[in-house]
Amino acid sequence: MRKHLASALFALAPLVLFNIASAADHRVKPPVDFTATPMLNGSTTSLGKTGVVVKIQSAAIAKDGTITVRATIMDSDGFPLDRLGVATKGPVSMSFIAAYIPAGQTQYVSYTTSVAAATLNTNPSQTQAANDSGGTFVTNAIGDYTYTFKTKAPATFDATVTHSIGVSAQRNLAEFGTFDEWSETSNDVFTFVPNGSAVKVTRSVVTTDACNQCHDPLIGHGGSRLKVELCIMCHTPQTINPDTKLTQDMKVLIHKIHRGSSLPSVKAGTPYRIWHRGAWSDFSAVVFPQDIRNCTTCHAAAATQADAWKTNPSAAVCGSCHDDVNFATGANHVNLPQPDDNMCKNCHSSNAVSDFDASIPGAHLIPANSTSLPGLVTKVLKVDNATPGNAPTVTFSVMDKSNNPVDISKITSIRVVLSGPNTDYETGPGAIRASENPNATKGTNGVYVYAMTNKIPAGAVGSFTVSIEASNTVTLLPNTVIATPAVDAAQPVEFYFSVDKSATVARRQVVSTAKCSACHMTLGAGFVHGGTRGATQECVICHNPSLTDGTSGDSVNLAWQIHSIHRGENLVNPYVLGTTNYQSVLFPGDLRDCAACHLDSTYLVENVGAKALVASPGGFTKTTPPISAACQGCHDDIATASHALANTTILGESCAACHKAGEPASVDRVHQRIF
Repeated sequence: MRKHLASALFALAPLVLFNIASAADHRVKPPVDFTATPMLNGSTTSLGKTGVVVKIQSAAIAKDGTITVRATIMDSDGFPLDRLGVATKGPVSMSFIAAYIPAGQTQYVSYTTSVAAATLNTNPSQTQAANDSGGTFVTNAIGDYTYTFKTKAPATFDATVTHSIGVSAQRNLAEFGTFDEWSETSNDVFTFVPNGSAVKVTRSVVTTDACNQCHDPLIGHGGSRLKVELCIMCHTPQTINPDTKLTQDMKVLIHKIHRGSSLPSVKAGTPYRIWHRGAWSDFSAVVFPQDIRNCTTCHAAAATQADAWKTNPSAAVCGSCHDDVNFATGANHVNLPQPDDNMCKNCHSSNAVSDFDASIPGAHLIPANSTSLPGLVTKVLKVDNATPGNAPTVTFSVMDKSNNPVDISKITSIRVVLSGPNTDYETGPGAIRASENPNATKGTNGVYVYAMTNKIPAGAVGSFTVSIEASNTVTLLPNTVIATPAVDAAQPVEFYFSVDKSATVARRQVVSTAKCSACHMTLGAGFVHGGTRGATQECVICHNPSLTDGTSGDSVNLAWQIHSIHRGENLVNPYVLGTTNYQSVLFPGDLRDCAACHLDSTYLVENVGAKALVASPGGFTKTTPPISAACQGCHDDIATASHALANTTILGESCAACHKAGEPASVDRVHQRIF
């Protein structure tokens, strides 16, 4: 049986916890019977296509303040949908919000509001931005509707400023038989100026695409919100939570959620949580999956006001992360009170003069990204004497980023790593994994010839790998009050070679470092192993089928480990390394989206390249076949393990019989996302 408590040989840094949003904010989608409905939104669905796409075609505000909007709804193939679900299956509900950006301002103010009363205490009620309620629909044609808001704009509304209408459309799929009333969702926002002039002012600080780097898809409020462009119409400064008196303004709310467990207030013992619809959404355990100082992860170039994070400092936005600063008294602000935002830019400019200065880019500079780092660039030039029974000689170079030679005896760490065979690292009688320190080797112009002490095993065949791992801990701005340590790490590059004159075969690539970086930004740079690892092809050298935790016996094979870490809170059994229990992890995206990490089709059972048994002494069996091991990293219950065991014989695993592409229970079908 699995052991539930464990200490480990090592533990990943706390930053690897990917808890971006409360579990209550992630709607759990029901299982789908793919044998009954082979392809969602496909021609074999007898009741028609299940998708929904809403599009606002026009909007207007009459002189008396009457707000109207014309919107169309279609299925995923562009065929019109009946809003009431009579002419076409699956009724569609639509909710609308109307807001404007006042002259000289940058954020929305909503016309449509509701009054929210406190339920936990006697705090006064709050008027909040909200959807319109009680308006009327007119059917222009099937799929084409005009909605008249019950809410009216004031008679004095400014017809010269930017206005927006937002809509969320949800299609009820209960009639399709497999969805338990799960609704497909679509959002749209239409921006206009009521007097007919061109739109000159918009609000675009963060795009939905930027959010979906991690969340994919962004889901809020029970699945009715998929676009940040719609979120910002409600989450404005006018929206205050009545129970907590906390603002729900987007720029404050999202900063605080993403900083989560690292908020000074949370560290001091005050949880960051919101009472919403009768339940707490507690974000105090959130750990951002990369360095929180990476402002441009969210504030990406595609947004019109992408630079707002550095050009518009304010007490509200800065205080959302730095919530131990009291701007009124000057506490934790070098004793300088700031009664308003007028002076912020004087000290906190948008351009850095030096690393770690008071400018916004300087204050958020990640040490590993400093341009003053010399940089380390390693390269394996050749491997000689690389035959069974012999110790290979590795010729490699170490340069800085300006191509100047580096003296390896003066850097913090350098290792020559040898491993094989490349089919499955460190498995079989001819396998090896060795890490040696070559720092005493003399070099010429940055080129070193190192004779390893470990020998390639006598029984070795096929291809093996050598890589160079190097890092140097330096102090940036030494002898100043802002002297900062930094790890200057080389990006490891693997060198493949044959030990028996057969054709050289590289180690298969299953996941992409670039895909990992979409969420993590950089696997190295202080993220794991002190910043000395930064590529998935390097990770698998150590995290191979034979590697287990020294105490728990859990597998630390990369497929099993990463699946378990990302599965986190949904694991049946705790996955613990060192003092870290990864059952606390909340994955910010959709776990069924295998392609978020995997290269094309590498997650399909018929394409699993691993051949070796995975050591799993802490699991249900002491060893686990490779396909079963990858699946059980996520599906870690005894039923799945028993199913896999029952379908494995002396001939191997029979997974492909049911789970290969084209079968009713193929991996791509059972993991298909529904939205």
